[in-house]
Order: sequence, then C-alpha cells, then structure tokens
Amino acid sequence: MSGRTPEAPAISGTPAAEVLRRLELSVTRRLDGLLQGDHRGLTPGHGSEPGDIRAYQPGDDVRRIDWNVTARLRETHVRDTVADRELETWILVDASASLAFGTATCEKRDLALAAVAATGYLTARTGNRVGAMTIGPAGASTPIPARSGRVHLQALLRQVLTALSEPASGRTDLTTGLRRLAGTATRRGLVVVISDFLDPGPWAPALRTLALRHDVLCVEVVDPVELALPDVGMLVLHDAETGAELEVATGDRRFRDRYAAAAAEQRAGIAGRIRGSGADHLQLRTDRDWLLDLARFVSRRRDRVDALSRSAAHGSGAVGAVAGSPYAAGGVR
Repeated sequence: MSGRTPEAPAISGTPAAEVLRRLELSVTRRLDGLLQGDHRGLTPGHGSEPGDIRAYQPGDDVRRIDWNVTARLRETHVRDTVADRELETWILVDASASLAFGTATCEKRDLALAAVAATGYLTARTGNRVGAMTIGPAGASTPIPARSGRVHLQALLRQVLTALSEPASGRTDLTTGLRRLAGTATRRGLVVVISDFLDPGPWAPALRTLALRHDVLCVEVVDPVELALPDVGMLVLHDAETGAELEVATGDRRFRDRYAAAAAEQRAGIAGRIRGSGADHLQLRTDRDWLLDLARFVSRRRDRVDALSRSAAHGSGAVGAVAGSPYAAGGVR
C-alpha cells in the first residue's frame, strides 16, 4: 500500500463519470491484489444448501446447530452447508443529509460511495450479483435489482451517487430501510449497511433479523469533528437534518472534554449494538486512508476465517462446507 493517504473522489462539484472512474481505479489497483481466486468477496458465506453433519467445535456458529441430530445422538452437532457458486450481495446506503459533512480530506458521503464501489468491485465477479437500496427522509428507494456485470454495477453506482448528491432535509429512519431490505433480499448472501448510524431509533433489532439469515457488514462513516472538537473559538453547529443551530465556545477545555466523552460514549453504543446484532463492523474515517483501513479489515477477517476452517478440519476430520465454501475459501469478513 502506498504511504499517501488517498481521498475518496469528491461527489460535490465533480462530474459523475469522473467520480466513478477514480473509484474503479482506486479499488481495482490497490485492493484487487488481496483477492486470490474467483470467489473472494468481502464476507464469507456458508451457503444455503444442507451439507454434512459434524460434532460441534468451539467457535462454531450456534445458529447452525442441528437440534434433531443433537437430540438423537445426545451430543451437540452442527450442520454445515454447501455454498452456492454465486454470491448475492445487497447494499443499503444511508442517503441522509448528515452524510453531506466533512472537515478532513473528504465528506462522509464520499466515503459512503467509496464503500459501495469497493463492495461492488470486490464481489461482482464471475456471475456474482449486486443490488442496492438507499434510505432517506422520504423512506427507502425502489430497490436496484441484484444483477451481475460491469454495466449493471456502473448503473448502480450512478444511482447511488445521485441519491447521495441530492440529500433531503429531515430525519432518516434506518429501521425502515433495514426492514425493507430484509423483505427484498430473500436469497441468503451478503448484506452491507453503509451509514453514520446516528439515527437514535431502535434499528438494532432489524439489523439482528438481517444477520439471522445473511452475513452482514456494517460500514460506519465518521468525521473527526464528530469525535472531538478543535479549539477554534466560537463555533456555530448546524444540524443538516433538522436545520437547528447551536453556538458553542470551543475555547472552553472542559466543554471540549465533555463533548469528546459524550461522542466516545455514543460511538461505543453504536459499536455495541452492531456487535450485539451479530454483524461485522468496519469504521471508515474522512481523515484516514479508507483503502488501507478496508484492506486491513479484509486481511484480518480472512485470516480468522481460514484459522476457524483449519480448526474445524483438525477437530472433526472433515472440513465440510466451511472450508469448501467458495466464499470462505478466501472470502473475508
């Protein structure tokens, strides 16, 4: 990886074709080297077809316990699944006004589009299908059907770019988007939720419902000013969703400390709700190299899945679908 921090192409003021061209070059040049084989995606999947039965091993997903076999043999067993040859990926993008904000190298919506592009280019391979949906104050958009091919992916990115370029004022209900997506993504696969997760509503149960059927990755986009205020004197804060304004004295160190503590508590709460739902969590920041953060995430999760597969193979004498899955055979979480 280069030591230079790449900026996500700016949505505002840049022609759509140029934004998409830069994103494709960034992803394919810097991240494609991480992928070995045709079926390496962002998240490993276990497939949907029933496979072999084997004894439970520490680290196995308890949701895969076969209770009928467990009752008959009086010992806990799990049922592996045979992975589908094609991965279906659905992306839910938060297009609320709060993402049109950034104080570092880009805005949060630039990172959101970059995450969509990375997901698409890394998973839309050899017949894998990608679909998307945006959620804003007016509700969830009409779903972009999950299809394969570069032309479809480019059209999908252009529609997401349009939604992010024209944010509407008002609150966004993330729960509505998650529930809509749960009813749309009927085939087991990968779901990627891209948001700043600032919606105070009860979205965690809806996310948990998605994670029961799919491998879910939550991509949280963050700006450094949302974590700590700089000392810049009097500052007027504007809520892009409600229009409310608040004047604060950033020169007061105690105020900045309270702000940082409250922000840390808020982010810890978001991370806790994501983890509690069973989803994976990746945070991208506007002041960091988003490609490097994504690459590190990919590598760590790939190594962990490979280690679990080897452990299952040594422990039961049969690898089953966990190691044989085209997603797990280099897929990454």
